[in-house]
Amino acid sequence: MVNKIKVLNLYAGIGGNRKLWNDEEIEVTAVEIYEEIADIYKANYPQDTVIVGDAHQYLLDHYSEFDFIWSSPPCPSHSRLNFSRDIKSYIDMKLYQEIVLLKSWFKGFWCIENVIPYYEPLIKPSVELGRHYFWCNFQILSKKFENIDVSRSTQQELSKDLGMPIPRINARKLLRNCLKPEIAEYIFNCAFKEKQKTLCTI
Repeated sequence: MVNKIKVLNLYAGIGGNRKLWNDEEIEVTAVEIYEEIADIYKANYPQDTVIVGDAHQYLLDHYSEFDFIWSSPPCPSHSRLNFSRDIKSYIDMKLYQEIVLLKSWFKGFWCIENVIPYYEPLIKPSVELGRHYFWCNFQILSKKFENIDVSRSTQQELSKDLGMPIPRINARKLLRNCLKPEIAEYIFNCAFKEKQKTLCTI
């Protein structure tokens, strides 16, 4: 029996990124701070271990236990939308803290996802796919993905585009926060389906 890849899925939400990962290949631990959202994730992926807690702290305490780490830190403080609305706030540095931590200490494959920010990124991303930047320690070739206009789409349109069920709470917001599953599948396959060597620099 082949050992499964141990995956840590941080800031898991309802699991849009998780949808197309192959259950036969992976063993997933998902961390989500909001219990009601974690319950929806668990209903979508009952085979996963779901932890209600602080993903940022969980990463620091447990990163060495996994083969692959996916993290999607909170994006509002980085977003162009907030900037266009003239919402002034400090950016949430969890994004860059996690990049530096994993780059410096983690021996497996990792990927951190966030929106394309309104400012020049403090650490250059590895690749831009869809409407997101990705930082990782393996090669991801650029690829075009079609995206609907999430800011104007209904929850029904978002649900259909993502192939995700409509959540029972905050449906449109939670669906808008989902990464397109095909992008996450592509990234996972770049790490494990192709011959890879971890990259020394970002």
